[in-house]
Amino acid sequence: MARTVRIVLLILTLSIAAGVIAQDGSTAAHQEKTGETSTLPPPAPADAQYLIGKEDILAVQVWREPELSRLVAVRPDGNISLPLVGEVAAAGKTPLELQKKLTDLLGTYMKSPEVSVIVQDTRSQRFSVLGEVMRPGSYPLSKPMTVLDALSLAGGFRDFAKSEKMFILRINADGTRCRIPVSYKKILSVKGTNQNVELQVHDTLVIP
Repeated sequence: MARTVRIVLLILTLSIAAGVIAQDGSTAAHQEKTGETSTLPPPAPADAQYLIGKEDILAVQVWREPELSRLVAVRPDGNISLPLVGEVAAAGKTPLELQKKLTDLLGTYMKSPEVSVIVQDTRSQRFSVLGEVMRPGSYPLSKPMTVLDALSLAGGFRDFAKSEKMFILRINADGTRCRIPVSYKKILSVKGTNQNVELQVHDTLVIP
């Protein structure tokens, strides 16, 4: 009798295990077919205090909605374009503020959308170094940078650089432009620290 009971229990255990395996396989197949995953929604972006600027590249992710998830560039007018919601103002907002705005807009089309916004490329926060340097180009202004920092990033002067005729081209808040002369010798002198100007967004350091 005891042996019979053990056999019955073994058969029941194997049947339950087979059912669980079959269910898991069915679920996996369904997820593969529909594109759904069992992962949690993406975390909130780490750069929550950053103010989005024009030309920045944003990664907009809508959980379980791959057709709505994409990389978008902030246009010169400060807007982005997305399916369903259309034109949305992005410049001047933090990623979390834009995330909430998109969540509210998408909420009129779907139930409880999960949206994340991450700044993929901070193209609005950059400065340029042009002229007689080893590596002229555009560089990110992700932290305070001075003229010496910029020269270091650009690889230093070329042989015939006119280091005493450097200048910074700057766009003021009112849209006007100004030219700030910079002397390399004065930067290196004890009394010339004010010549090591801190760069601003969209500054261009020119080395003739």
